Amino acid sequence: MALTFGAFHAYHRKLWMRYAHTQVGSRRAAESVVDAACARLKATWPHVLLQESVPRYAWMVLKEEVQRWLDDRGISPQVGDAAMLTAIQKLLMYEMRDELHVISQEIGLYTAISALPERRYDVIVLRFLLGKDEEQVAEYLGIDTATVRSHIRHARRSLAKELHIPYQETDHRP
Repeated sequence: MALTFGAFHAYHRKLWMRYAHTQVGSRRAAESVVDAACARLKATWPHVLLQESVPRYAWMVLKEEVQRWLDDRGISPQVGDAAMLTAIQKLLMYEMRDELHVISQEIGLYTAISALPERRYDVIVLRFLLGKDEEQVAEYLGIDTATVRSHIRHARRSLAKELHIPYQETDHRP
């Protein structure tokens, strides 16, 4: 049974809107970006269906449209530090929450996350900012759930180092 664009669009649009909104800063701009991504996907749907992972390919197209929108305006992603603080508080060890709250005013949290390699950044945004579980993140990015966990672990380590916060491996999952 072939996947229709309409069904694919209906399933993914809400998350795409949330992601685009975190990057471009307004609902109207997010709608423009998502509409552009959807138009590209719909126009090439037979080609899209031939991809190894349709969700991963669509995610790439969405990110390209976000970047095009930002580049056209000469601006950076608009994610606020408050949203990133929440993400980092979930991302790093539970015990660090009070310490993070104290230092959040002094540290560019978004800068630390945006400096992550692209795939880790995507995993962190999908998992902690947009609240998707590991299986959903794996589906969106066309990777294994174990790879999602690995990216999270490496991102935690990198962010803790960047923020000068001691980091210990734990079995605790946010």
